[in-house]
Amino acid sequence: MEPMMKTLCEKIIQLAERMPEGEALSAKALLHLGSRQGVDQALSRLVRRGQLLRAGRGTYVRQVHTKFGSRPPSPTKLIEALAAQTGETITPNGAAAANALGLTSQVPIKQIYLTSGPSRKFTLGSQIVELQHTARWQTTLANTKAGQTVRALAWLGEQKAGEAIPYLREQLMSSELAELLQARPVLPTWMAREVSRMAEYA
Repeated sequence: MEPMMKTLCEKIIQLAERMPEGEALSAKALLHLGSRQGVDQALSRLVRRGQLLRAGRGTYVRQVHTKFGSRPPSPTKLIEALAAQTGETITPNGAAAANALGLTSQVPIKQIYLTSGPSRKFTLGSQIVELQHTARWQTTLANTKAGQTVRALAWLGEQKAGEAIPYLREQLMSSELAELLQARPVLPTWMAREVSRMAEYA
């Protein structure tokens, strides 16, 4: 390897190793280290050497080193880092929310998240993490139990949601129900109606 390329690879991997697990690198963010062509070549070499993973188009993440060997970063860490980097609202989809709330015992096969940003896919070893752009109301109250309830109701759909209302009410504390009731203006009409029904079980 040419000395200049070796130095560039070393600089990139040193930078990557200071980053939290799951935080993504891109060529554009590394142009202070070298030319675009040089950075692209260095990233490709680091991928071939197994020091970085190409998670998606123009997106690289570092391998996590443990006493058992190297592994890709966890999808959760990647999502947390992406949300922090981009300012997007990213949250597990309706099927995952329904599973977390006990509405279904089926564990989603795919790692699918809803995002306020663009749709895209990331590959972490054998795992594929998919981000799907969605309407704003679908990501409301992200990462709260009230938000999980919104996404679980969306997953159930208008025809089946009513049957789950008594059960879902039992899962919510009064403060969480209050959050959900305040979100009604941004919800579809049918869902706002079902959420209002929850207050009858308070």
